[in-house]
Amino acid sequence: MRIYFDHAATTPCDKRVVDAMIPYFYDNFGNSHSQHFFGRETEKAVAESRATIANLIGSSPNELYFTSSGTESDNWAIKGVALSRANKGKHIIISEIEHHAILASADWLEKQGFTVSKLPVLPSGVVDVDALEGMITPETTLVSVMYVNNIVGTIQPIKQIVEIAHKHGVIVHTDCVQAMPYMRIDVKDLGVDLLTFSAHKFYGPKGVGALYIRNGIRIDKLIGGGGQERSQRGGTTNTPAIVGMAKALQIAVDEMEQNNKHIESLRDHFVQRVLNEIPYVRQNGDLTRSVPSIANFSFEFVEGEGILMFLDLNGIAASSGSACSSGSLEPEHVLLAMGVPIEVSHGTIRFSFGKHNTMEEVDYTVDKLVNIISKLREMSPLFNLKDGGTYNV
Repeated sequence: MRIYFDHAATTPCDKRVVDAMIPYFYDNFGNSHSQHFFGRETEKAVAESRATIANLIGSSPNELYFTSSGTESDNWAIKGVALSRANKGKHIIISEIEHHAILASADWLEKQGFTVSKLPVLPSGVVDVDALEGMITPETTLVSVMYVNNIVGTIQPIKQIVEIAHKHGVIVHTDCVQAMPYMRIDVKDLGVDLLTFSAHKFYGPKGVGALYIRNGIRIDKLIGGGGQERSQRGGTTNTPAIVGMAKALQIAVDEMEQNNKHIESLRDHFVQRVLNEIPYVRQNGDLTRSVPSIANFSFEFVEGEGILMFLDLNGIAASSGSACSSGSLEPEHVLLAMGVPIEVSHGTIRFSFGKHNTMEEVDYTVDKLVNIISKLREMSPLFNLKDGGTYNV
C-alpha cells in the first residue's frame, strides 16, 4: 500500500488538467510571442487562461502575471515593491511564520540596507494582528503575511492587516499558495495589493505560478531579458502549464465544497484518533481557524526523522515541515514562533490530506503510527527518564 499524506508539499496533477495540457506540447506548440499562426494560436490560449484565472480570483486579466513558481512570485513581490519604493522608506514587515521564499527575500533586502520587522504569532498559529499598528513607522512601505500557513494550516486575518496597513499608506502582499485549493479567493474583497499562488498546490502542473499586482502598484522587475508578461517578466511563456493552471483552478473552485467536506472528515477523524490513542502528543495550530487539509503533531521524546523513516517503510508519505527546507536539521521556525519547545518541535510531523485520500488510508496510517511511536519511545532515553527512570548505555 502507498499512501500520500503530503499534499501541502505538492498535489498529483488531475487527469483532466493533463488532458487539457497535452495539445500544447505537440499540435499547438508555438511560442506565444511569435508573429505567425503557430504563435497566435498559443497566444490565444494564454490569453484565455489568464482571463479564466483572473475571473476566478476577482481581478482584471492585466493584473495577473505568470511566473515559474510561488517562490519566484514571492521573491518578485517582496524585492520588487521594496526596491521600487525605497525612496519612500526602507522598512518592511513580514510575519514570523512566513514561507522561506519570503524569509530569504527579506534577508536579501536587509543586506541592501533595508530594515525588516517580524510580526509575532500567537500560540494558536495566528499572527498577533494587534501588534501590527505599533510596528508601522513612517519608513514602512510593505507588509507581507501569508494567508494560510503551510506548516500548521492556520488562516491569517488578512482583511484586518490590509485595513491597518492601508490606513498608513503601506502596501500589502499575501502568499496565497496554501489557500487556493480550500478557500474562495477574491482579491478585491481581501483588499490586498499583491497576491501569490502556484498551480501544483491545487492539482495543477509544477513549474508555473502567478503574481497578482493591483493596477496602480509599481514594482521593479525581477527577471529581465524579454518582452513577455507585458515586458515585466522575461522568459518564454510556458503555455502548457498556464493552460493547465487555469483548468486546475477552475476545477478546484467548482469542486471546492465537496472536496473540503471530504478532506475535513479525514483530517478530523485522524486528529481524534491520534489524540485518543497516542500519549504525550501535541496538536499544533487552531483547527477552528485553519484549512481542512493539515494536521500537525509534535510527538514528545522521539525525533521526526525516525517517524518519517518508519512511515515511509510502511508506504506512508508525510513531512516534518516545508518541502522547501526538508534537507535542514533546524527546528521548524513556525513552531518555535508559536512557543513549541525546541526539544518537542524535533518530533513534529505534518500530515496533509487530499481529495483522493480515503478513510481506510487514515485508519491504516494511525494504526501504524501508534506502533511506530511506541517502538521509538522504547529506544528513547528521554522517554525512559520522563518519570524518574534511569538509562544505562
